[in-house]
Amino acid sequence: MGILLEGKWIDDEKDRFHGKKGEFKRPDSPVRHWVTADGSAGPTGEGGFKAEPGRYHLYVAINCPWAHRAIIYRQLKKLENVISISYVRPVRGDEGWIFDNSSESHKDHLFGKTHLHEVYTMSHPDYTGRVSVPMLWDKQTNQMVNNESSEIIRMLNTEFNEFTNDVTDYYPEHLRSEIDEVNELTYRHINNGVYKAGYAMTQEAYEAEIGPMFETLDRLDEMLGKQRYLAGDHVTEADWRLFPTLIRFDAAYVGAFKCNIRMIQDYKHLSGYLRELYQMPGIADTIDIQAYKDGYYYKNPFRNPLGIVPLGPELDFDIPHGRDGI
Repeated sequence: MGILLEGKWIDDEKDRFHGKKGEFKRPDSPVRHWVTADGSAGPTGEGGFKAEPGRYHLYVAINCPWAHRAIIYRQLKKLENVISISYVRPVRGDEGWIFDNSSESHKDHLFGKTHLHEVYTMSHPDYTGRVSVPMLWDKQTNQMVNNESSEIIRMLNTEFNEFTNDVTDYYPEHLRSEIDEVNELTYRHINNGVYKAGYAMTQEAYEAEIGPMFETLDRLDEMLGKQRYLAGDHVTEADWRLFPTLIRFDAAYVGAFKCNIRMIQDYKHLSGYLRELYQMPGIADTIDIQAYKDGYYYKNPFRNPLGIVPLGPELDFDIPHGRDGI
């Protein structure tokens, strides 16, 4: 896994993302400014980024679950004509995320760059860290605003309400403590848990993650047998943070990341919940199962040295979800 080191792309020969026991350690996203309705500073970073139509651009990957959060929020909040978007190719190259500028669907619409890291260094010439998606770009000042998915979706949730007729709040104040608690649980053991299992470099590190992951899935299945959504009767941020991992689980994580004790389709309530979210208006348009498999099963010397992409499993998210009585 390569990184930028003081603005230069290098292979990660020092293996900065693993601990002494082979455990995967996800680094923090370093660029943390906020777009706000009035341009004032947000919880982190500097101010000056005012919400305006046409000013901001999202860089995403269709196969990345962290980017999927932002794609979903842009769709849910009807911001397609407010915030423009570019998709990198789902299969990374030797220098990370790449564009195909001969293709309208995977080109860099702003600069025509070949690699996403080239866009990063346009903003931060001495950038050090992972070149990740989603990344929010300010076209007015030509700089990166933020590359932390959890913060980007909070901005999309409320700060652009002046420019959309959908002002649904997925992080309502009266549910924030409950949402935060669920988010912490699902991030630790599921969203990031699948990566800690899949990127583990030792048997010990792998097994340390698999047990808590499936204990958490069991717990969520039980919870969803008693309530419609993770924070009660209404869809919230907690659901849209979990969904991208669940929709990829059976197609990618079960095989590519060895998360194979059970599949999501084995869970009565979780599988129905997953189908219900999938069937909500516009959500299916954000999903590409084949791209997920292509992205996670790409040729990799550690996880998939031959680069063979499996044909299965057969998945049908359109069958009735059975959640109406809960």
